[in-house]
Amino acid sequence: MKLTISGHHIEVTDALKSYVTGKVEKITDHFEEVVDAKVTLSVEKHQERDGKKAECTLHVKGADLFAEASNADLYAAIDDMAAKLDRQVTRHKEKMQNHSKDAPKRAPVL
Repeated sequence: MKLTISGHHIEVTDALKSYVTGKVEKITDHFEEVVDAKVTLSVEKHQERDGKKAECTLHVKGADLFAEASNADLYAAIDDMAAKLDRQVTRHKEKMQNHSKDAPKRAPVL
């Protein structure tokens, strides 16, 4: 799996890289067919509040999954994003498994 971590208005430190890598690897433990992942960490500067945002696009066999989360704490945003992706990957895996089992059986031709 290829993992790309980038920052927008933020410097991606080694601690952030290792934290994101750990979260994405937990997702790949559930579903091995992940081709690549692109994670973008950013700082949003609004007049009312400052917030951190984590976005991830996961390319898996059969679909592209996307999740984003915002929080005042960047690590909490990464946790929320990883939880959303984990649910999406689990749902996608179940759909792939159920799809092959739900094929109707043909009735014998008499």
